[in-house]
Amino acid sequence: MGRRLRWANVAVNVLVPAVFLMAPPIFAVEATATAANAINALGIDLLQRLGKPDVNALCSPYSIQNALAMAYAGAEGDTRKEMAKVLHYPEDDAELQGSFAALRKALDEMLRKSEREAEQMKKRGATNDPVTISVANRLFGQTGYDFREPFVSVLKNNYDALLEPLDFVRNAPGATKHINAWVEDQTRQRIRNLIPDGALNQLTRLVLVNAIYLKAPWANKFEKSETKPRAFHMANGTSVDVPTMTAKLYLGYSKRTGFSILTIPYQGADIQILILLPDVEGVAGLEKKLTASLLNECATASSQEAILYLPKFMLAPPLMLLSTELEGLGMRSAFDQPHGSANFERIAKHRPDDYLSISEVFHKTFISLDENGTEAAAATAVTMATLGIIREKPKLIEVRVDHPFVFAIQHRPSGACLFLGRVADPR
Repeated sequence: MGRRLRWANVAVNVLVPAVFLMAPPIFAVEATATAANAINALGIDLLQRLGKPDVNALCSPYSIQNALAMAYAGAEGDTRKEMAKVLHYPEDDAELQGSFAALRKALDEMLRKSEREAEQMKKRGATNDPVTISVANRLFGQTGYDFREPFVSVLKNNYDALLEPLDFVRNAPGATKHINAWVEDQTRQRIRNLIPDGALNQLTRLVLVNAIYLKAPWANKFEKSETKPRAFHMANGTSVDVPTMTAKLYLGYSKRTGFSILTIPYQGADIQILILLPDVEGVAGLEKKLTASLLNECATASSQEAILYLPKFMLAPPLMLLSTELEGLGMRSAFDQPHGSANFERIAKHRPDDYLSISEVFHKTFISLDENGTEAAAATAVTMATLGIIREKPKLIEVRVDHPFVFAIQHRPSGACLFLGRVADPR
């Protein structure tokens, strides 16, 4: 029976070598555009495969792309071509690597900007906390294995990913424990046991890991006293009462055919939550309309005053295996399908009896949204083994997020979605 993407704890016995506000300056947008498009496009591809539309879903396309982009840097031949197509990469490798590096720098600058603004607000008596965001990449490679120096250098320079030697051959359980502890530390303990027991063994040669952690307070917090049970209408026709926050605030708002676009800023305004609220077609119809360019357009929805009703929710799906989904999208030879086709010559020399292929892509996520803001985390492991215009004041609108919707945590200047998911049941 083939591997299926599911929200369940999974163990894999054999793996291949592991791998794995305001308008921003135009040059910054152009520099990050390639990465943002790839992140959003792959996120949509995977969201449409994350279970049925009546089931909660969550992934971090940013984390997945970081891990796979590192693996892609070592691919050659048909393996490279297939990965580029599935991951929505351009032919120009320098453009790709430079764009991911630029996006990382943009997120670093967002963090510094938020810290400066929070400090200034404290001087005026306000208590807003700054946005916290941490992105970390790491290569865990077999001790003594002959990794090519150019590959190691590219990942160090463009992804700040250092190579840390581990002995999978003699102590795979110890290596698993070490990698999982690193992920837990990078995600403030929100992502645990990313790599299951038994997933790494004496054939493992490389594990490429990305971890992201985000804690973002609202630009304007919701009053807890205004949170009350309100009806949430589910896709099956039933209604349930869920804790629903209420506030009068300015938010990005746009009406499209069949759905509404809402954006709510976090402190500093460079990061926001994007909510796509369907009218009558439901989430299934809405997801069919999603494109990377649409998500990018949503980043700059016009501001409008509104009364907002937004349910609190927390999603913490168990471990996901992405290999079957990526193979289904056309990335087959990277997983050595058919046997002997994997080509990661840029990582290490390809020998008939000793070559690398991706064995599995592990992905785990967490998000919690309440009156104070949003906390989210994700980690991805790619394992490889051998073998300003003045307008008339608009009328105050009322927006009720009271039925299933799609959401994203979005970096506003680039449009890149750090997290993407659907809420079918907020309980």
